Amino acid sequence: MSDTKLALAKREVSGKKVKSLREQGLIPSVVFGGKEPILTQSSYNETEKAVRAAGYHSPIDLTIDGKAQMVLVKTVDIDPVKRLIRNIEFQAISANEVVEATTPIKVVNFESSDASKAHLVLSIVLEEIDVKAKPADLPEAIEVDASKLAAVGDGLTVADIILPKGVEFADKELDKELPIANVYDPAAEAAEREAKAEADKAADEAKAAEEEAAEAAEGEAAESEEKAE
Repeated sequence: MSDTKLALAKREVSGKKVKSLREQGLIPSVVFGGKEPILTQSSYNETEKAVRAAGYHSPIDLTIDGKAQMVLVKTVDIDPVKRLIRNIEFQAISANEVVEATTPIKVVNFESSDASKAHLVLSIVLEEIDVKAKPADLPEAIEVDASKLAAVGDGLTVADIILPKGVEFADKELDKELPIANVYDPAAEAAEREAKAEADKAADEAKAAEEEAAEAAEGEAAESEEKAE
């Protein structure tokens, strides 16, 4: 059983005609995984709420015209201008089936680290990772402990992830040195940017002075030639 539930109704409308569904406050969707894909529709507000709660990592308990079906969100098509959901694809799963899901990475305990106490900042590089597990074992997030970070250059990698029981990385050849987060000094980086800006300014001024001197020299040469004639 999932904590997230959603009721769908089968739909007959497809293709360009689904625009009329959206105008009625409905979201068209498709449920894959059975013998044939099932065309479905549901209330926009209830569907958005369920999809936000489940993300791509938690199962949803659907009812399709009253028939129960557990699914994962496969894809969500969002209008790039209006930022509204246009279409959703669900993947049917079973409780005993090992499935893959994209799970958020949550870095914890950085505030208690020596790096944080030194007013350093943590830059997040990797925000999610693909894992596989039975639906009941899929975590809402993968937590990574940052309490031991101390200095600039310290960081977290995939090797620092401790997976919950029953959960594995979806990619068996995943690079364990793949960075998740890195410590940096914002003051030092600001000073470096300022120094670079000053250097660029000095270089531009030097170039302008060279060009001005070259133009003056060309003018003097031309004047000398005129006098010689």
